[in-house]
Amino acid sequence: MAAAFVVDGSIMEGGGQILRASAALSCIQGSSIKIEKIRAGRSTPGLRPQHLSGLELVRDLSDGRLEGAEVGSTEITLFPGKIKGGNHVADTKTAGSVSLLLQVALPCALFADSPSVLCLKGGTNAEMAPQIDYTLSVFKPIAEKFGVKFDCSLKMRGYYPRGGGEIIVRTNPMKQLTPINLTERGNIVKIYGRAFVAGVLPDKLAKDMSTAAVRYIRREIKDLYINIQAVRENKDEACGNGNGIIILAESSTGCIFAGSALGKKGVYADKVGLEAAEMLLKSIRHNGCVDEFLQDQLILFMALANGTSRLRTGPLTLHTQTAIHIAEQLTKAKFTITKAVDDNANNDTHIIECQGIGLTNDRL
Repeated sequence: MAAAFVVDGSIMEGGGQILRASAALSCIQGSSIKIEKIRAGRSTPGLRPQHLSGLELVRDLSDGRLEGAEVGSTEITLFPGKIKGGNHVADTKTAGSVSLLLQVALPCALFADSPSVLCLKGGTNAEMAPQIDYTLSVFKPIAEKFGVKFDCSLKMRGYYPRGGGEIIVRTNPMKQLTPINLTERGNIVKIYGRAFVAGVLPDKLAKDMSTAAVRYIRREIKDLYINIQAVRENKDEACGNGNGIIILAESSTGCIFAGSALGKKGVYADKVGLEAAEMLLKSIRHNGCVDEFLQDQLILFMALANGTSRLRTGPLTLHTQTAIHIAEQLTKAKFTITKAVDDNANNDTHIIECQGIGLTNDRL
C-alpha cells in the first residue's frame, strides 16, 4: 500500500514539529503519509523516544499501522484507520514532554467517534517544550475559542532527566471547529505566576527566582501588582529534583502571554527568574495577541476550522512558518500573512489569516 503523500522532515524548522503536525493531519483526514529525512539536521538525527511515543499514540488513536517507527529511524509511514475514542496511554519513559504528546494527540481526539481519555507520561516541565503550566494556562483557554474542550489533570510532575510525570486528559469529540479572531490586544491588566522547587533543592531558589523576576518586570511595568508565588512541590506530586518559573500576563481582551525558564546546574536562581521575565516582556512589547510559543500551536486548528480565522502575532517564528507550510501541503487551507498596521513603527507585528477547510466530524 503506497503512501498518499511524502513530507520532507528536514525542511524549515526540521524537527519534531513537522512529525506532530503531519501525523495529526494524516490521522484526522484518514490519508496515509510518509515522512522522510526526520530531524536530519539535528545533532542526533531521527526519532527520539518522545517522537516515537507520539507517533505510536496517533497510530493507536486511529487504529492504524506504522512502519519504520523505532528510535533513530529517519523515515516512517503512517496508515491511519478510523479515529476511535476510549483509553490510550503514551509513555516516553524519559523526560520527553507530555505537552508535546498532547499537541499531536488532541487534534486527533477531537475527531474521534467517542470520548477519549489519554494518559500521557514523561516530563511535565522540560527544556525545549512548553511547560505543562503553559499548556494549561495559555494554550487551553485560547484553544477553547475554537470550541475545543478538554480537561487535564496533573497527577505527577516530572523533571529532567528522570521524567516520571503524568497527566490525564479527557476530551469529547466535536462536530466542527469554530474560526477565531484574535486581533485586538488591549491593555495588560494582570501579571502573576509561580516559581517552584522540587526534590532536594532548597526553598530559597523559588524565592530568588520570584524576587528577581518581579524586580525586573517592575522596571518596565510599574502600575500593576505582580504576584509570583514561591512554592515547594509536595513529594507525592513531583518526581525528581527541579526548579523553574512561569509568569503569565493577561490583557483586557483575553489575550494571554507567558515567560518561563527552568533551573540548570550551575545557573543562579535569579538568572532563571530574569530569563523568564525578559521572555514575557518581549511578548508584551510587540502588539500581537499571542506570544511566540503559541503562534504555531494554533495553525493546525485554524486550518481545520469552518471559516476565516485571523490572528495578530509578533515576529513570525520559524515554527509558525513551518506549521503553515505543512498545513497548506496536507490540507486545502489557504493562509495569507500581512504586516499589521501599527502606530509603533518598531513593532514587528503580523496578521495571519486562514481560510479553513471546515472539516466535519462525520462520526457524530
